[in-house]
Amino acid sequence: MSKTSDLTVALKNIQAQMKTLRTQAAEVRASLKMARAADKIARTTVKANKAAVRAEKKAARIAKLEAKLLAMKTGPVGSKAIKANKKPSACTTVYQMAA
Repeated sequence: MSKTSDLTVALKNIQAQMKTLRTQAAEVRASLKMARAADKIARTTVKANKAAVRAEKKAARIAKLEAKLLAMKTGPVGSKAIKANKKPSACTTVYQMAA
């Protein structure tokens, strides 16, 4: 009987160890799941921040190019504008008509 009782006790000990190992494995799986979720949230946040920075740079570039285009449309400024607004002389007008 001692052999049977020893085996029974050993079996109970092993079953208890397996139960604790199963609970530990479940805890590890849960912590991994939470870590993956946190990583996903972090990656999503980084992507959103990068997209916002990219959109901001794009808007700044568009504004700069629109300002440049507006400056080109307004025409010459300063001494070039004065020369462009002068009434052409008679000889210049004749040459323009001949061309």
